[in-house]
Amino acid sequence: MPESQRVAQSGIREAGWLLGVDTCGPTGSVALARLDGAVLEILGQTALAGRSYSATLVAAAGELLEEHGLVPGAICAIVAVNGPGSFTGVRVGLSAVKGLAEPARIPVAVVSRLAVLASKAQVASSVLDAHRHEVFLRMGRVGAEARELLAGPAELAAIEPPAQIACCDDAAGELLAAAWPGTELLRFEAPNATDAMELAIPLIEAGEFVDLALLDGHYLRRSDAEIFGEPVGPRRA
Repeated sequence: MPESQRVAQSGIREAGWLLGVDTCGPTGSVALARLDGAVLEILGQTALAGRSYSATLVAAAGELLEEHGLVPGAICAIVAVNGPGSFTGVRVGLSAVKGLAEPARIPVAVVSRLAVLASKAQVASSVLDAHRHEVFLRMGRVGAEARELLAGPAELAAIEPPAQIACCDDAAGELLAAAWPGTELLRFEAPNATDAMELAIPLIEAGEFVDLALLDGHYLRRSDAEIFGEPVGPRRA
C-alpha cells in the first residue's frame, strides 16, 4: 500500500467486530468475524455472484450484521481487498466500503488479493488471471519486499522464476506452466473475505488504516475506457 494512503490510528486492543469485503475476482464474498487479541473467530461468510456486486454486496453485509444483532456502527474495522482484479468489481467493493465506513467513522484496512493468495498458500509468490493472455503476478524473495506487476509472455520470459508459486485459476496456471516449466504451481481455492481478514490482523493491531479520501483500487493496469478512449492523433509532448 502506498505510504500516502496509510494513516496511523490506534489498533483494536480489545475484542472487536470485523467486516471483510472482497469483490475483486469472478466471485466475491463478505464476511463477519470477531477479533480478540490475535484470535479471529469467523462468524459467517456470504458468497457473492460475479457481476452482481452492486446489487448484492450491501444487502449481504446487512444480513450478516442483522443475524448477529449488530448495526454498522458496532463494527470496529473493515478489511477490504483493493485488487488487483476487475475494474468494476474493485470499484463497486471500495465504494460500498466507503459508504459503510464514512458515516460511522469505521477504520478500513486494505490488502492485495495477490498477497492474500500467497499468504493462504504460505509462499512468497502468487499469480492471478488478468485475461488478455496476461497475469497479475506477485514476486517475493526472502529478505526483500514483494513486488506486484502485470505480465504477459514477454515479461515472464525476462523474470527469474520462483521455485513455487500459488495459483487459483486454470488460465493463469496454463500461462505460467508454459513460461516457467520448472516452477511448482501450488493450487489453492480462490482467496475470499475470510482469508483477507486473517492476513489483515497485524495491520489492525498496529492501527495501520487507510485514509478514505485517498483509498483507491490496486489495478496494475489501465481500464478499457482509458486505453480505447485516448484521442487519435499525435501525442503532445
